[in-house]
Amino acid sequence: MSDKDERADRLAAQLRANLHRRKAQARAAAQAEPRGDPPAGEDPADDGADADRR
Repeated sequence: MSDKDERADRLAAQLRANLHRRKAQARAAAQAEPRGDPPAGEDPADDGADADRR
C-alpha cells in the first residue's frame, strides 16, 4: 500500500470512531433531558401560584 492509501485508511478509521463517539454522546444527552429538571435560571420551589400578586 502506498503512504497515501495508509493515511486515508487511518483517517477513515478515525472519522468512524469520532462518529461513533458523537452518536453515543447524543444518545446520552437525549436520555438525560427528560429528567424533569427546571430550566436553568428558574426556581424549582416557585410553582407560579402567586404570579397574580406580583
